[in-house]
Amino acid sequence: MFRNYLKIALRGLVKNKGYSAINIGGLALGMSVAILIGLWIHDELSFDKHHKNYDCIAKVMQFVTFDVEKVSFDVTPIPMAEELRNKYPEFEKVSLLKGVQGVLGLGEKKFEKSGFYVERAFLEMMTLKMLAGSHNSLEEQNSILLSESMAKAFFGTENPLNKLIKFNNKIDVRVTGTYEDFPDNSSFNDLTFLLPWELLISTDGGARRAQTDWDENSYQVYAQLKKGADFGKVSAKIKDVRMKQDNPPGYRPEFFLQPMSKWHLRSEFKNGVNTGGLVTYVWLFGIIGVFVLLLACINFMNLSTARSEKRAKEVGIRKAVGSMRAQLVKQFFSESFLVVLLAFGISLLLALLIMPFFNEVAAKKISIPWSNAWFWLAGFGFSFITGVVAGSYPAFYLSSFQPIRVLKGGGSSLRVSFGRFAALPRKVLVVLQFTVSVTLIIGTIVIFRQINHAKNRPVGYNRNGLIEVSMSTDDLYGHFDALRNDLLNTGSVKELAESSGSVTIQYGGTTDISWPGKKPDEHPLMKANSVSHEYGKTVGWKLVAGRDFSRNFSTDSAAIILNQTAVKVMGLKKPLETLIRRAGKQYRVIGIVQDMIKESPFAEISPSFFVIDYKGVDVVTLRLAPEKSASESISKVEKIFKAYSPASPFEYKFVDQEFGKKFGDEERIGKLATSFAILAIFISCLGLFGLASFVAEQRTKEIGVRKVLGATVANLWQLLSKDFVVLVIISCFIAGPVSWYFMNGWLKNYTYHTEISWWIFAATALGALGITLLTVSFQAIRAALMNPVKSLRSE
Repeated sequence: MFRNYLKIALRGLVKNKGYSAINIGGLALGMSVAILIGLWIHDELSFDKHHKNYDCIAKVMQFVTFDVEKVSFDVTPIPMAEELRNKYPEFEKVSLLKGVQGVLGLGEKKFEKSGFYVERAFLEMMTLKMLAGSHNSLEEQNSILLSESMAKAFFGTENPLNKLIKFNNKIDVRVTGTYEDFPDNSSFNDLTFLLPWELLISTDGGARRAQTDWDENSYQVYAQLKKGADFGKVSAKIKDVRMKQDNPPGYRPEFFLQPMSKWHLRSEFKNGVNTGGLVTYVWLFGIIGVFVLLLACINFMNLSTARSEKRAKEVGIRKAVGSMRAQLVKQFFSESFLVVLLAFGISLLLALLIMPFFNEVAAKKISIPWSNAWFWLAGFGFSFITGVVAGSYPAFYLSSFQPIRVLKGGGSSLRVSFGRFAALPRKVLVVLQFTVSVTLIIGTIVIFRQINHAKNRPVGYNRNGLIEVSMSTDDLYGHFDALRNDLLNTGSVKELAESSGSVTIQYGGTTDISWPGKKPDEHPLMKANSVSHEYGKTVGWKLVAGRDFSRNFSTDSAAIILNQTAVKVMGLKKPLETLIRRAGKQYRVIGIVQDMIKESPFAEISPSFFVIDYKGVDVVTLRLAPEKSASESISKVEKIFKAYSPASPFEYKFVDQEFGKKFGDEERIGKLATSFAILAIFISCLGLFGLASFVAEQRTKEIGVRKVLGATVANLWQLLSKDFVVLVIISCFIAGPVSWYFMNGWLKNYTYHTEISWWIFAATALGALGITLLTVSFQAIRAALMNPVKSLRSE
């Protein structure tokens, strides 16, 4: 019996090549989207799960209260690690960690890479897969562990053990081990080397002093709990560790554990509450994948129904000769499963072809796991469910035909038997299709408007022509005046300055600041920026009051410049010449600058101040001469830097490109949403094409009669098109409130956001109507041009 069903299904597919191509192609497209989204979701959900101790690892974080709001930080004081080891038996392992951007050199080979200073417990805690050496390989103070890729870059196939390399052009470290690179879906995927904690303490005076300082929050603590320990209960125990020490601070730190399972997808906090994070997009794209696949299934239903009249007599004859309805249902389901299996095979090919583009947009390195049994099990299970969903309506609809009426009156009796509501299910499905498609289009438009809204926000400085060079080694420190003169003499640099960090990143701040009129319970976090005198001229910030720093004023070593937000937070009515005390030193306000966006362009700007301090600088910012070629200018700049630091690789960043990275997540979401919206509207148009075919087929004789009576092609086109236009209009009215509800909620996640304008709904509705008319017109005009003699010959 099954062989018979298969033969009939294959004959039907071959006989109706056009319908088969649309049917299988539509399903394959929907399934390929579902496969890609499924692999993306799996990649997101499996983040960090390669760690053996995944369920027990946590990062120690703290809530700090500034005025009334709690802000989360993933940095802690160094003494916290010893406190956890000695006083809390729930901890199995504890390790301090400090990130470092350093230059690794061996002869002519030099690389500026990211690494960590760690304690030995970190290696066992994170279950590093050692390729050479062991988890005890960081016992020597001047040792280093290299990632597999870093070791190959230095030594190729040669054994790297016991080889000496130079760190930051001044410290010789011996390679005592290599480890397998962390996977891409890991919180440590860019970790290329590990150094012992003892090396940091011996070479960094600030770290030595911080060993007993409970208020120096510049380090990280990672911990592994013992089996069975509860993160929540342990967090409650360590919450007030700092407040129990001497001289508790006014910002009232509250420590807690952030489990590894929440690092990637649930990393956002608002006023002391974990509000989620990337997990929102996992749910979003999961829902989109289901709906895109559902649209493809709806097409299958519509196209199968469109062919129902041609198969009505077949059903009638089978029932007349004794076929039970259950047998017919099995037959139609077998046809559905055949189509779905063919579509699944094609969908794998489509997914393989689309994968490079998808990875580029999603910033992933996903691949199809051909050898994974679970993938195939999920694929075939997924195909079975799709076959059931896609084949259910045709199977139960076609098998319900009454043989007497079918064989007695043919197609016209079918319409009588099902009445005027026969087309209602199909219309509902089309409305559902276009509701989903229009909602996706509106959402995509809102996302890109939000991105453009933030991009057009005044940044408070001029990004064009700015480049930054990191002072990764000590060779550049203390030589800024000479370096500045040499660079200015090239004619390729207009101005340059030093600063504590990038102009596009806001680093740490302080609450140890006071001003006239400050209330005792006020503890705002003021972002601190150490700069050289020429910083304002270099970045092109905009003074709204007072003056800039100047070498002509020796008193500027005790001067301070505030941004507009700082003036508002402090409540200063006449800020110029106001005396401000910071960390025991008094500063005089000499200028107010327009707010500079150094954090998220979607968020409020933090109160910030700028002071002259050459000790805390680590970045050189240069403004290239606009009249010179950028490549020529950078070449000259490189020669000067090489003269001062010959052993360091010259690496620079364009500020406008670094600022553009702040929109990375939103732009990826927008591009993915655009792709899915296009696919959704395309699949929906296939459904319309199927329904238009069905209607044209049903009304063939009616069209013939109307043509004989004088109806024009335009009259007939209007007749066949108006029903579809009504369906799409209904879809737009449903999609409007739905999309507004979800997108308005999404926009509320951003402090600085755009508004949802009425024209978005109007433009999307007009676009959907235009696409509908283009799709339907092909079948409508084709039917209108048909010779009425052929359609009326049997009457």
